This record gives sequence, structure tokens and C-alpha cells, in this order.
Amino acid sequence: MAGDVVNLRQFRKQKARTEKDKLAEQNRISFGRTKAEKKLTRTLNDRAEKAHEHGRRETAPGQTDDKA
Repeated sequence: MAGDVVNLRQFRKQKARTEKDKLAEQNRISFGRTKAEKKLTRTLNDRAEKAHEHGRRETAPGQTDDKA
């Protein structure tokens, strides 16, 4: 019936450390890249966006694309 005794102060501190470590890991992933890696990612994203835009159909102003 008796559960383990837990010191709430230590529990809160451990939880805060864990959350801080998660945030630090995310920041290392997001901001810990070299300039060349950032440039490569930006170039690839731009190229993908251009390819996506290139496949888009153009319609005349005021014309709808509905085929009812």
C-alpha cells in the first residue's frame, strides 16, 4: 500500500533540467549549422519552390477553373 516517498523539490528540479535539455537539443539542431549548410538548405528550398510554381496552371483574370 505504501508508495515510494518522493521529494517534490528534487522532482521539480529534475523535470526543469529535462525540459531545458530538450530545448537545448532543439536549438543545437536549428541553430548549430554552418553557413554552407544553411546556404545549401536555402538553395534546395528555393529550387523546390520554383519547380512547384512552374507546374502551376495560369488562368486569365476573372476566369474560374471550375468544370461543372
